[in-house]
Amino acid sequence: MKPDESFPNRLLAAARGGLWAVTLTANVLFFCLLMVPLSLLKLLVPYRPVRRVIDRLLNGIAMSWIGVNNAWIAAAGNRGWDVGGIEGLRADDWYLIAANHQSWVDILVLQKVFSRRVPMLKFFLKRQLIYVPVIGLAWWALDFPFMQRKGGMSSTQDLERARAACEKFRLVPTSVINFLEGTRFTAQKHDVQRSPYRHLLKPRSGGIAMAVATLGEHCHRLLDVTIVYPHGAPKFWHLLSGRVDDVIVRVQQREIPADLVGGDYGSDPQFRRRMQEWVNALWAEKDELIERLAPKAASTATVSG
Repeated sequence: MKPDESFPNRLLAAARGGLWAVTLTANVLFFCLLMVPLSLLKLLVPYRPVRRVIDRLLNGIAMSWIGVNNAWIAAAGNRGWDVGGIEGLRADDWYLIAANHQSWVDILVLQKVFSRRVPMLKFFLKRQLIYVPVIGLAWWALDFPFMQRKGGMSSTQDLERARAACEKFRLVPTSVINFLEGTRFTAQKHDVQRSPYRHLLKPRSGGIAMAVATLGEHCHRLLDVTIVYPHGAPKFWHLLSGRVDDVIVRVQQREIPADLVGGDYGSDPQFRRRMQEWVNALWAEKDELIERLAPKAASTATVSG
């Protein structure tokens, strides 16, 4: 995000933003409507061989959708992103991806960084998002896990939903991504939580534990992603208007410890403690990395996307 802009430049950015907002809307409608027949077939014919073919077709449509998004992001003027650690990734393998979360822009950043390098990204989404017109149906058809995130009994139900979704991911190479903080970072949330990290909220380990348990034999690597916006977390409008040119992304490939594969997070307290300790250690390292990459970013990275 460019920190200082003249009035003519802001006016030009507004015109660009309007153009790409229309493009984004048309792109969403076109590809979501393209998915409708396959989504209905998937609902009516839930047999595994048929589902495998439908899922591959849906993922192919979604990858084309992401490709168009990547094209307008570049055309809008969002350039010069500093990305490291994406060497050696494969589009025919399974990955778990953990990332910090500051803005809705994070999702498009991740899709652009990993496009064609890893399989289709599947996100853990808030349950309410399934009711978003058109795109909610697309997320359902693509098997995105929907979570309540309310605690108590809802947490148990969320873990079961995660398990059911991850069982489906065994059929087709998939990248399961989890924003472990469960919400976007703001200074207010940080203070309310009394988070022990300088640049992060407390991580939640239940979703990733379920994914590891379910996909264990397929997936033994974690892509630990750190996203930094040196001038503050941008709003979605900044991306549309071509003013997100200061993104730093670091990807670290980590082996998932063997003793964390196949455990029961819900009923085994010792396993749950080991998983939480591992996730907390990852988060402590991420906090240090953010401190090194952008020591002054935290005070401004509180804008909700």
